[in-house]
Amino acid sequence: MAPRLWPVVKFLVKGGVAGGTVYLVYQEGLLGSGDRGEAALKKAREVVPPALREWGAYLSRQTGVELPAVPQISFSLGSSWNSGVQAAMAALSVAPTRAGMYFQDGWRRVKDLIK
Repeated sequence: MAPRLWPVVKFLVKGGVAGGTVYLVYQEGLLGSGDRGEAALKKAREVVPPALREWGAYLSRQTGVELPAVPQISFSLGSSWNSGVQAAMAALSVAPTRAGMYFQDGWRRVKDLIK
């Protein structure tokens, strides 16, 4: 019975984590306006690093193993997101022209093969 129950338990745990994540994102306002998202990001930048240091110290005391320091990440999420969106939009904007160009090139090659 236990081998049959394990996949169900795994599915329920994964579903709970996913549901909790969606609930947290909704409660923090990340699905709302940009101002609310910016405020949530600012709050996370203030709260998360001290929490990671605190948990690292706790685990070090409990296990006796010294954990490495939390790395400092200093990149702009907004600029990274914007550059990705701009690249995707640029690719989509030239897609019809490129498709026509590739079609004409392919058609020319087919004509050359038939001759």
